[in-house]
Amino acid sequence: MKIAFTAKGTTWDSMMDPRFGRTEFFLVYDDETDEFTQFDNRDVEGVAHGAGPQTAQKLFELNPGLLITGNGPGGNAATVLERAGIKIYIGAGEMTVKEAYEAYKKNELKEF
Repeated sequence: MKIAFTAKGTTWDSMMDPRFGRTEFFLVYDDETDEFTQFDNRDVEGVAHGAGPQTAQKLFELNPGLLITGNGPGGNAATVLERAGIKIYIGAGEMTVKEAYEAYKKNELKEF
């Protein structure tokens, strides 16, 4: 399964980005192939409105089964993700990506 993380960098040791809509990067980890891909989302910094739905659309294109983030997406973005069948887990805002993955595996994150 592909797992997407909102992150401030592009490695396992990067800090999670607690924001969804204006996250700097998505890291997508495929736990079946042990492969990472990354997506630079910094182009939404200049967007005044609608960053969440735009980011949700980008995430949809990456096709993860679930998203791990800090605070969770706003209403419009959450609707897009739910319709796409992407499960959302929150509470990882103060962790590294690796710590967030381990917390998910131990059922220590909350489902949004």
